[in-house]
Amino acid sequence: MGMTEIEAKKKRRRGYLRDALLASIALSGAVLVAAIAPNALAQLRHLPAIKRAQLRYKAKTILGRLAAQGLIKFEKRNGKSYARITDAGQKALSLEQQKAALHNGKKRRWDKRWRVIIFDIPERRRKVRDRLRIIMRELGFARLQDSVWVYPYDCEDLMALLKADLKIGAAVLYMVVEHIENDKQLQTQFAPK
Repeated sequence: MGMTEIEAKKKRRRGYLRDALLASIALSGAVLVAAIAPNALAQLRHLPAIKRAQLRYKAKTILGRLAAQGLIKFEKRNGKSYARITDAGQKALSLEQQKAALHNGKKRRWDKRWRVIIFDIPERRRKVRDRLRIIMRELGFARLQDSVWVYPYDCEDLMALLKADLKIGAAVLYMVVEHIENDKQLQTQFAPK
């Protein structure tokens, strides 16, 4: 396995742990910070001590990053520290859940309508524009032009969350189209394999 693959694998694992911690905080309302590592990872007690310590360290550093990003906040109650999800954290979690649902829902039946996303994001917000393209590429959207992307299934909820998260509401249009000229290549691209 090459270095690029190893780095990509590490990044994916960090994302999985981040999403799991954020979801557990959201589900429980507030999580005792001291209890996260030993209790949430209790099923891993059969691992060697070094691996358990690494997992505890990762959980604590991810919690720190989530707090720095404003996705969770820490509260002190009765001398104990609790993590609580913020509104921004709730939005980020909803976005990740929508992306996962869209990514896992590829076996759906196509309704013969294309979802076309058109955006015009100014050059001064290039990073946001590039991030939107990366997200759409990862989710399996097909690029027709630089700022025109197509998807065969309903993704309106995801696009609404992306618009809010990236603060690009007016710059992105979501359309449902009955027919695209010469769409045979698109149909084969999205055909079940």
